[in-house]
Amino acid sequence: MKEIFFIVEEDHDNGYVARAIGHSIFTEAETIKELKINIKEVLECHFDNPADMPKIANLHFVKDEILALV
Repeated sequence: MKEIFFIVEEDHDNGYVARAIGHSIFTEAETIKELKINIKEVLECHFDNPADMPKIANLHFVKDEILALV
């Protein structure tokens, strides 16, 4: 596998959660820096064989915004 995609969202507790698309992989952290470290660690745990581990993780950030219309 060459790359893997994650959806990253802000958590209600002022942290971040990341979910892999097409895999049962999930992790969370308080900062983006910690989240990147956690993603590397969870990928190492998920893929037993290092040759199967993706070389690139694409992080897609989703941000909710509220727009007042009145």
